[in-house]
Amino acid sequence: PWRKLLWIKQDYPDDHVDDTFLDELQKNVNVRAYDYWTVVMESTVISQHISSIVIFIAVFIDLFWGRLSAQNLIISGTVLTIIGYIFWDKSISKTDPAYEYKRWKTAKGAVLFFVTLLGLSPILKTLTKDTSSDTIWALTVILFLANMLFHDYGSENRTNIKFPGSLSTNAAIFASVLLASRLEVNSHVFGLMLFAVEWFALFPIFRRYTKSLSAKFNVALTCILFILATTLFLYISNVIAIIYVLGIIFITFACPYWLIWIQKYKNEIHGPWDEARPKLQPPNE
Repeated sequence: PWRKLLWIKQDYPDDHVDDTFLDELQKNVNVRAYDYWTVVMESTVISQHISSIVIFIAVFIDLFWGRLSAQNLIISGTVLTIIGYIFWDKSISKTDPAYEYKRWKTAKGAVLFFVTLLGLSPILKTLTKDTSSDTIWALTVILFLANMLFHDYGSENRTNIKFPGSLSTNAAIFASVLLASRLEVNSHVFGLMLFAVEWFALFPIFRRYTKSLSAKFNVALTCILFILATTLFLYISNVIAIIYVLGIIFITFACPYWLIWIQKYKNEIHGPWDEARPKLQPPNE
């Protein structure tokens, strides 16, 4: 009889299989059973990031139209950043005894960045002087789309990241530079760029940390960002505000149901034709 062995010569062709070949067939071994509300909670990280981009665009439009002063933006952004840093500092100092040295290093870096950005504001204002506004708007949309696509939406497990986190951050900062170059006052340029760094480089860390602390804090932050983005855009465009609200509802509530519904169409098979995977014992065994 035919045996499933390659190291002996048999009177059968190499591709021969017997009637028991499909007895070891397995279907959907790795299919996960999703819980609807768990998936809804996980989708809040996407909603938060989209809301952050919408809020930043609304802030730029208000600066561009002169409805928001640069002083108020700088003061509010700085105060919120300091409050967030104090909250972060109190939490980290309890687990890292050597954090006091890092605290002074962070403070010196923040002051240096503040001074450097203040000096670069006149240069950034004239950076795209010879470029048409239509080109700037198109590039900004592309960069913010890249920021959304390549953003790290993970909270604790960071081993499955396919793209570096700096790609998303750099795209958002570059888009902010393009938008800032359309402003006519140096203080507006400085305020927008300072807010961009706080919003796209520091705030995502705070959002991830909030999600790891408590689900209630995460839901509260999601609702705050959603209400703020909707309110800001209601004064700019009612149509865009409605599209944003419908998009967030679709992502948060419809997409999780869609993901669970399409699981019944998944057909993943495993069998003796798969490549052999060695089973390695842990070092302590």
